[in-house]
Parts: sequence; C-alpha cells; structure tokens
Amino acid sequence: MSACKKLLYFAKQRSLWTSLWRNVATWSPVGAAFNAKPHRRVDLFDKNVGLFGVPELSCPTGFHLTTKKALKNSETLVEKACTCPPGIETVESFDQLSDGLCKVADLADFVKVAHPDPAFREAAEKTCIEIGTVVEKLNTNTELCTSLKKLLDNPDIVAQLDPDTRRVAELFMFDFEISGIHLDDKLRKEAVALHVKLLDLSNEFLVGSHMPNRIARSALPEHLHVQFENEGSFIQIGGLHADSADDLVREIAYRIYLYPNAELMVCLEELLKCRYKLAKLIGYESYGHRALKGTMAKTPETVMSFLELLTDKLSDRTTRDFKMMSHMKKKLNPRHSELMPWDHPFLSGVLRAERYNIEPSLYSPYLSLGGCMEGLNNLFSHLFGVSFMSEHPSAGEVWSEDVRKLAVLHETEGLLGYIYCDFFHRPNKPHQDCHFTIRGGRWCQETGQYQLPVVVLMLSLPHPTKSTPTLLTPGMMENLFHEMGHAMHSMLGRTRYQHVTGTRCATDFAEVPSILMEYFANDYRVISKFARHYETGQPLPENMVARLCESKKVCGAADTQLQVFYAALDQVYHSKPQNRSTTEILMETQQKFYGLPYAANTAWQLRFSHLVGYGAKYYSYLMSRAVASMVWKQCFVQDPFNRDMGERYRREMLAHGGAKEPMLMVEASSLPSRSTLPWKCG
Repeated sequence: MSACKKLLYFAKQRSLWTSLWRNVATWSPVGAAFNAKPHRRVDLFDKNVGLFGVPELSCPTGFHLTTKKALKNSETLVEKACTCPPGIETVESFDQLSDGLCKVADLADFVKVAHPDPAFREAAEKTCIEIGTVVEKLNTNTELCTSLKKLLDNPDIVAQLDPDTRRVAELFMFDFEISGIHLDDKLRKEAVALHVKLLDLSNEFLVGSHMPNRIARSALPEHLHVQFENEGSFIQIGGLHADSADDLVREIAYRIYLYPNAELMVCLEELLKCRYKLAKLIGYESYGHRALKGTMAKTPETVMSFLELLTDKLSDRTTRDFKMMSHMKKKLNPRHSELMPWDHPFLSGVLRAERYNIEPSLYSPYLSLGGCMEGLNNLFSHLFGVSFMSEHPSAGEVWSEDVRKLAVLHETEGLLGYIYCDFFHRPNKPHQDCHFTIRGGRWCQETGQYQLPVVVLMLSLPHPTKSTPTLLTPGMMENLFHEMGHAMHSMLGRTRYQHVTGTRCATDFAEVPSILMEYFANDYRVISKFARHYETGQPLPENMVARLCESKKVCGAADTQLQVFYAALDQVYHSKPQNRSTTEILMETQQKFYGLPYAANTAWQLRFSHLVGYGAKYYSYLMSRAVASMVWKQCFVQDPFNRDMGERYRREMLAHGGAKEPMLMVEASSLPSRSTLPWKCG
C-alpha cells in the first residue's frame, strides 16, 4: 500500500473512531464528566471550529472579522426596518438587528474577562467597545425610531399584533426614549457622546476595581509576610482576606486593599456625574429614575422605602448579631474588642461553626462536583422533564481544556440549548461566580427553526485529582445551584424574540430563578438524592443538613443589613449630585444603614464593581429574594419535586423571559397580589 493510500486509510479509520468516541462522550453520565480530569485527545485531523463554533474565532484577529460582518449585516437590517410596511415585519427586523449585534457583543463580553490568552482578551475588548458605540448610535437613530413609531401610533396595526410582539415593540421604543431620541440633533449627539464616554469610564472603573494594592515589605511585621503575595520588596494585596483567623491580617488587608486610589476615585466620580448628566439631558430626575423605569420597583423612592422598611424590621436582630460578634471578638482577642467591618464575615462564620459544628470540611466529602451535577440533573428531570448530556467539544470550541459542555435535552421538545461549564480555577481567571449569555434563543422566521440559546457558567473550583474528585463546601454548592438557576432561565425560555429571551428581563426579576434555586440547595429532600461520601458512598446525615440550615439564621440579620447598606449606597450615588465626596457619602450611609464604624483612609466604594453592571439596581438581590421566597412557599415547599408546580413555574415565569411584565408573571404563578408584596410600604 502506498504511503498516500495508507494515510487516507488511517484518516478514514480515525474519522470512524472519532465519530464513535464522540457519540459515547455525548451520552456519558453527567456526574462522571465532572468528577474526572478531562482527557483531551490530540487529533491532527480535527479542524479548529473556533470559539463556540464560530469559525472566525479560531484566532484573536477573528474578532475583527466577526465585528465587521455583524456591522455590515446591521446596515442591511436597519434599511429593512426603516423601509418595510409597519407591522410584525418591523419588529422582526428590529429583533434580527439586536440579535446580530448581541451575538458578537455578548460573546466578546465573556471572552474579554475569561479567556486565558491576553491577545484574545484584548481583541474581545475592542469588539465590545466598537459594537457598544454602534448600539448607542442606533438607539438615537431617528429613522429607525420613526419606523417603530408609525407602528405603535396606529391602533389598527397594534390591535393585530400578538402580545409578545407588542411588548417587544414597546421595549424597543423604551430603549429609544431612555437614549434621548426625542432631543434635537445637537442634544442627541451630546447624548451619544455621553454614552460612549460612559463605556470608557465603566471599563476603566471595572479594571481598576479588581487591581491589587501593594505596600513596602518593611511596613508590615515580618511574620505576616507569608500571609500575602510577595513581589520583590513589596507585599501585594488583592483581596480582603476575610476568612483569616488573625485579626491583624484581616485589618491590614482591609486597610491596604481599600486604600483610596486617586485616579480611580476621579474615574468613579466622573462616571456618576456623567450618568446624572445623561439622565437629566434625556428628561429624568436622576440616573436612578432612568435605570428603574421598567423594573418591578419602578422608582428610587420605592427602592428606598423597601430598604428602610427592611432596616426597621431587622434593627433589633441586627443589634443582637453585632453584640454576639463583639463578645466573640473579645473572647478571641481581649486587647482588640471593638467590632470593625473586617470582623463581620469571619466572626459570623465562627459563631455559626461554634453553635452548630458546621465546619465545611465535614460536608465537602459528601458534595463532589459530579454528585451535585447529578443532583441538579435529577431535580430538573422531575420538575421540567429536562436532562443534561455531556458532549465533547470540538477543537478550538472552548478556551480552556477543563471546560465541560452540556447539551440540555427535554423529554418531548428535544434539544433546548447548550451550557458551557467553566468551573475550575486557573491563573488570571476572575474569582467570581457568574452566568453569561453567549447567544439568546429566538424563533428564526428566515429558517423556520428555533435559535438555541448558549450560555456559560463560570465558577472558581479546585481541580479534581487522580484520587479525589472536586469537593465543594456548602457555600460552593449553593453558588452552583444559584448560577444554574440563571442557566435554566435561559434554557427553558421559548420566546419568539431574542430581545426578551431568558435573563433579558428586568434586573430585579432576573435574580428570582437563581435565588429560588438556593432554596432547593438547602432542602434535605433534594440534597439526600445526591449527597454521598465520595469514598464510602454513605449519605449525608439529615441532622447535618438541619444544622447547616439552622446555622444560616445566626447573624443572618447582620448579613442582610450589610446588603441593605450596599443597595442604599448604590441608590444615593445615583440620586441627585451632592456637594460631598463619594467617601463622605459612604460614611454617612454606612452609619445609617449598617452600624459598624467607618475605617479611616479607606474607600470601599472603589471595589464596588457592581456599580457598573447594576448601577442603581443593586437592590435587585434583596427584592428578588423576597419574590423567590414567595414562589418557594407557594409552589415547592410541600414537594420540591412536584412536576405540576415545575411546569406551572416554567409556563408562567421562566418561559417568557422579559416578554411579560414581571409583576404579571409573579401574579400568574398564584402568588400574593401586588398590594401584599413586601416592598409596598406605607
């Protein structure tokens, strides 16, 4: 056999085995896929399909090509939206335009923070800025707005639209309105310039908020050097070290990590001024009023009433919690007994552990990552008829070899979408748990098929070893369930339009499905289905779960009050400008909504990165928790595996994304009426 024929023969054999191998990988148990180290085969015949299967993204320069292609397609769709007769085709054109830009921008938004290759991150960041600038210009495009206005101003045409189409048309008009479409040419150009400036300021603040601070080694006691990262003659501090048992380590980390950075302070103050100026230019009383229009809360006044009501209700319990922490600090270190902000996370943990013996190491052997994934698989199978199947990614499809790919399958509807699980720690990976939408679902009129959603879940877990799977603490397990709640919101939605798919809904509603999953993560009926000791197979004892749940009540009021403080600070920053620095505002707000003393020469607000993505909406976690609590009590507290309730929850809430008013979805799930919701004060 000639060398050429031999090569072809082996290529065909390899192709056959590759196909068989992939089929086996596709149907492998989901737990096994996460409890073992990945085994990537090296196949010279495999073609690099590009990140997420986008061919152009096999290399960093591909971002330029995808951006160019998306912008060219957007020009065609803008022309179509402006020239087609008013009607459903108008809305479909708008959604196609949104989808084309979002598919590039959302993917780039993820890559710029998660890809290990700096060249990919840099290219993705340029794409984000370029697409973001175009979007802001489109939001003030008068021809586009006029086309949509012709539709919405014609009662006969509007009457013929289905509810989802009408809702999406109104949301697109809302985007025009909050971008200043009603302004004259000069002011509209000013609004666009402010938007573009905000993109730059937001990026600068986000980068700066995660940068470590450093101090000369000689400034710290020598015995503490090992507690921090050494960098030549400097000590680098990139976090609060809140779990350290050493009071001095916690204090040093707090004071140095939060030491004011003059340039970042200017950036934040400029960011807040710019947001206020934009809001006033468009016609809003403040940026908070602009940001909250269309949410469940509606106005800053409602949010502040909610936060003040929570503070009043928590007041006595918060005081008791702080007294307990003070006594514990005095017991551990009589010389430094004053309770300070750097003590709160550590001492609340000590109190829980002392009272209920909930040392995480006692729980972790029962909570392997694979076991937890099987538990989620079992839960979703019961509630929704949905299961996970592990698939082997193609060459170049993922950004790190330890990323797992899950196909989400419904028992009758078939493939619902894909979840990429970027769960394991690696150098320079952000230490935060998050959900990213890479591609939203929508009905494609042009192909007659549904565009399947694609999301990424990002955690920072330890790697499995040859002898031990990745073992989770109870907190890690709860976070996994939380983020999977976001993913299933995306997977189970079947909206006609991408603009409102999955988590593309009001911010204070988007957290409801994820927080609801925390209730499942703390219910023994759910945990008992998957929590097994990785060596002995013994189930996690029920009394250990009971202790864990009870322990969460210890210092729970103080923990909630801390979140209230963050939410209140966010609201004050986005209200009318005050003749005070952001630090002075923080000091006053901390005294009113938290109670622990401000530490001199610190600027916690410079680490409050949520000010960018959640500007004026940080309260969403607290409000969503109130709604999630009601959903749990109404639907699942009696039986967390109830299929009828699961189907109703999907049908009335998850399926619609942002295509229905949040309050209508809440009420449709047989929850209390609007008048009895906890944030309706007075």
